[in-house]
Amino acid sequence: MRNPSDQSEPPAPQPVHAYPDHWEADVVLRDGGTARIRPITTDDAERLVSFYEQVSDESKYYRFFAPYPRLSAKDVHHFTHHDYVDRVGLAATIGGEFIGTVRYDRIDAHGRPAAAPADEAEVAFLVQDAHQGRGVASALLEHIAACARERGVRRFAAEVLPANTKMIKVFTDAGYTQKRSFEDGAVRLHLDLEPTDRALAVQRAREQRAEARSVQRLLAPGSIAVIGAGRTPGGVGRTVLRNILESGYTGRVHAVNTALPDAPTTLDGVPAYRSVTGIGEPVDLAVVAVPADHVPSVVAECGDHGVRGLVVLSAGYAESGPAGRERQRALVRQARSYGMRVIGPNAFGILNTADDVRLNASLAPQLPAAGRIGLFTQSGAIGIALLAGLHRRGAGVSSFVSAGNRADVSGNDILQYWYEDSGTDVVLLYLESIGNPRKFTRLARRTAVAKPVVAVQGGRHSGSAPPGHAVPATRVPHATVSELLRQAGVIRVDTVTELVDVGILLAGQPLPAGPRVAILGNSESLGLLTYDACLAEGLRPLRPRDLTTSATPDDFRAALAAALHDENCDAVVVTAIPWVGEQGSTEPQAEGEVLAEALRAASATAPAKPVVVVHVELGALADALAAATSTAPAPEPAGPAHPADPGTAAPPARANGEVPDGSAPHPPAGDRAARPDEDAPPPAPDRGTVPASEGPVPPATGGTDGGPDRATPPAHEALRPEAAPSAPGADASPLGRGPVPSHQEAPPSERAATPAGRGAAPPTRPVPPDWAPEAPHPAADETRRADSPAQDPDRPAPDHQTADPDGVDSSPGGSRPAPGRRTAGWWALGLRAFARQPTGQPGNDRPTGSARPHEDDKAHTDRPHTDRPRADGTQADRARAGSAGPAPADPAGQHRPEASAAPGHDGSATGGTGTVGARPLPDRPDADGPREPAGPRHIPAYPAAERAVRALAEAVKYAEWRRKAAEPGRVPEFEGIDEAGAAAQIDRLLTAQEVGGHGVTLAPAEAQSLLGRYGIPVRPAFAAPDPDSAVRAAARLGYPVALKATAPHLRHRPDLGGVRLDLAGEEQLCAAYAELTETLGKPAETLPVVQSMVPRGVDTVVRAAIDPGVGAVLSFGLAGAPAELLGDTAHRLVPATDRDVAEQIRSIRTAPLLFGWRGSTPVDSRALEDPLLRVSRLVDDHPEITAVALEPVVVAPHGLAVLDATVRLAPPPARTDLGPRRLPAY
Repeated sequence: MRNPSDQSEPPAPQPVHAYPDHWEADVVLRDGGTARIRPITTDDAERLVSFYEQVSDESKYYRFFAPYPRLSAKDVHHFTHHDYVDRVGLAATIGGEFIGTVRYDRIDAHGRPAAAPADEAEVAFLVQDAHQGRGVASALLEHIAACARERGVRRFAAEVLPANTKMIKVFTDAGYTQKRSFEDGAVRLHLDLEPTDRALAVQRAREQRAEARSVQRLLAPGSIAVIGAGRTPGGVGRTVLRNILESGYTGRVHAVNTALPDAPTTLDGVPAYRSVTGIGEPVDLAVVAVPADHVPSVVAECGDHGVRGLVVLSAGYAESGPAGRERQRALVRQARSYGMRVIGPNAFGILNTADDVRLNASLAPQLPAAGRIGLFTQSGAIGIALLAGLHRRGAGVSSFVSAGNRADVSGNDILQYWYEDSGTDVVLLYLESIGNPRKFTRLARRTAVAKPVVAVQGGRHSGSAPPGHAVPATRVPHATVSELLRQAGVIRVDTVTELVDVGILLAGQPLPAGPRVAILGNSESLGLLTYDACLAEGLRPLRPRDLTTSATPDDFRAALAAALHDENCDAVVVTAIPWVGEQGSTEPQAEGEVLAEALRAASATAPAKPVVVVHVELGALADALAAATSTAPAPEPAGPAHPADPGTAAPPARANGEVPDGSAPHPPAGDRAARPDEDAPPPAPDRGTVPASEGPVPPATGGTDGGPDRATPPAHEALRPEAAPSAPGADASPLGRGPVPSHQEAPPSERAATPAGRGAAPPTRPVPPDWAPEAPHPAADETRRADSPAQDPDRPAPDHQTADPDGVDSSPGGSRPAPGRRTAGWWALGLRAFARQPTGQPGNDRPTGSARPHEDDKAHTDRPHTDRPRADGTQADRARAGSAGPAPADPAGQHRPEASAAPGHDGSATGGTGTVGARPLPDRPDADGPREPAGPRHIPAYPAAERAVRALAEAVKYAEWRRKAAEPGRVPEFEGIDEAGAAAQIDRLLTAQEVGGHGVTLAPAEAQSLLGRYGIPVRPAFAAPDPDSAVRAAARLGYPVALKATAPHLRHRPDLGGVRLDLAGEEQLCAAYAELTETLGKPAETLPVVQSMVPRGVDTVVRAAIDPGVGAVLSFGLAGAPAELLGDTAHRLVPATDRDVAEQIRSIRTAPLLFGWRGSTPVDSRALEDPLLRVSRLVDDHPEITAVALEPVVVAPHGLAVLDATVRLAPPPARTDLGPRRLPAY
């Protein structure tokens, strides 16, 4: 747009409309920071002037096509006074200050200022130079376009100088239909604002990248401040500080406590300050552990210091009542105003086991072993129980987030991150509520195409969501919600034990190609139990093979190898009981280890088929099986950390995992063998051996295998105002139950050592090109997944450059490197809830031998963050000083030098502030999908056949879903649909009637007319208040006819005798009328109607409804009371595809009645699919339609007939999954 003084004045002042507060929105920018977008008001004059003064002369020139050093008073008035109809201005703000503006002015066909009904407007942007490249202009364009559409503007016009390539790219990458021309030395653009599929795909791609980066900034910070770390041991803040240090965190750590002196001091060896503002360098993440009353001042200080994100452990928010809920809203609003995202409040913390991060900013006593599982929970108690359960079963995690009240960061954000995180292969979710079910379903479907998503939901019943969670009410049963989630690819389980069972199988085994299961073992009875369990789960078991109780490990190896190579077998279940010798005793531990090695050797011969083990929990055999299938690291003795000599023989381990005095545990090959392109990696630590003094680790909160005991509350639940000290960071523990035990307080019998071995790291995989903004994470090779996924339906066409909408590299640091060698740590979560266990040598604050590559090691100059400055006293410095082990070599191809050197938007090597930044994510999901770890396969072991088979059955169903997702079907385009006519009719009906919150039911004629516009004809029925009316109606329709009672208590109830069929003449009709009214009541009570007969068939029901919790749902079932009583109804999300409805018809239990049951003629199933698809399209096109019911739909062998229909209308609900990007309102 040119100089405002060049524009002619508006023709006449227009009335100023009320301030549109619904245009206010918080958005996540490309780099993961947040900004607030709101309309500009007359009070913004000073902000506008200050903003303009910070814009460079070049940007001003691009905006006004001429040097324009300052705004005149007239300009300021023009840019701050709007009527919010013909002239609209929006500003993006951080900390209350403008960082970007956009405005439109309505114009006529000649480009002059105009008023409605002109439907074109000129649009112009200005973004501060310091914030260019963050996606500010792209976000502003989405929101100003939505405002314009709301005000009747259909097209945008824009003039851009040819040299302003970034702004041209913003317009061209937005996805709108556009025209371009060159006039008077400027590029003239015309954008049609009608949303397109590509525009929606671009918007969702930007949303995904931005939200993923916002989580990445939280999980991989370059520096951390722990606010509320007390001076004495104990307390939540001090506990988290020590956890961060002992996890071997690779960044810089600072402690903050208002009770500290003004003079420089240290706490646990790290610099300590009275306020975060006293830290003389940028801080990426603040962990807040102060009473809730003091949190606002802490957030303000963090915002002023430029902190990027918060993890709020403090309690006393929405879970405590209405006052706490308002306190929670204020927290989110305040944090977002500074561009920060929040995990919590009432959170348990976060974990990241990646070697270049190694972060334990949680109340979990120790960093768990590194693995390929991402874990998200909304409960700290459940989270620690799940971590303990995964550890006992030998599974490590890539990252863990416990979101507490999830006031800001939710499971949706974490899914966005894990979708493209190359270190995560399996996603486990414990959900107590879903704030945005539509978005969750969409994200879960896309993620499940790339990697398994397993979820267990607490608070399943209406009204049982935990306090503090904002949850939309749902009217559909929990079974329906579960079915809809399964359609999205989510593996739904019922307990946390099943969550662990399924997770460890998917993390260590390939997906089965089918349901055929071979069973073999040394117990005939256990084999039969497994066989029955397979049948119960819908699998196709082969006849069990009994190896007899005298079977040797070699017999198991041969039998398993044979089963795996049988082309009629898709998976194998091995059952084993302890060997019984002549004296009736079990064999020693060594025999169990031999069997475990035999199973691994056999499974390696057929890596494309999964193997699971069912064992009886008896003696050393069960321990050996668990150890053989475990990835858990074993403890190492205190002493210098160095890789064990591969040629050194280790003393034999005892049955309980104990080793002879003075000897070291045996370090066999780890769970990640060297890749072919790695040069002699050091041997990995032994995994699965339990220290003699400890035995098996019990769950932290009780229960088994992750089953929590809710009687033990998480420590952070006591962070409440009434139990807190008077000042933030005071020495007293804010728990109100005494200090959290420090590691010095743990008795020797409860202490565990932390080994320092490192497993081999996976190589980095290829990255898809930038033109695929939402390309699905492709499936792994055939050894990891059974099939390849389909292209994501949200992904735009590959010929559109959408990955970098603002014309700069969207990755602050290039592709995220795959994790390096990871330090294995013995994790003793279950020994005492939240108790500190000493690690390493006495007096050492770090895990023994947790060596990381030295910063000046030339072999690692291409790794991010290794050359950044370190403050004195950082954990990384201490770890280097105490490490005797050499830095492992970087695997070939693991890191891309050019990626780590890519500049961010501000020109820094890592983006963001130009200092230590968060670890970058890859540009796109990995091209070859989740990685299959090299070396011995991790065979999951289960103590019961039912658990093993249930996990295997879920894997089979998920594999089938993946195969179907490769061809997801399509939403058909119907000819002859009158969408505009239907919209006009709906508007007229809503305007003419006073519609309350529950809506209005349309009269039969109006309902039939509306359905007819979408090609759904309804057979007419004529009212018959007396016999003569019935005769006239029959004459009009033609005999034979049907006579039906339509009173509400009789409608659709043929079992009550309210229907008379095949009335061939007037005499029969009159007789039936008299019988009907005599039996059921007077005509005014029964409301009889006459309708023509249709060919006989099967009565079905087609329904669609808008549910506040899950969105639009399409339902199908057979008509009649039996189907309703049994709940035999199938559901699909709207819009449904042709594949969806074909499966929906066949998925009900009574489906055989449609397909020739007991010799009957099959119905026309193709004809039945048509009304389902049309109803789906109708509800999707018109959100004002809250309910549609076609009942009955009589399906004959040829064709069908809809005999009755009802339609309900209501003002459209707010759609949280459409429109411009925005965070949930608070």
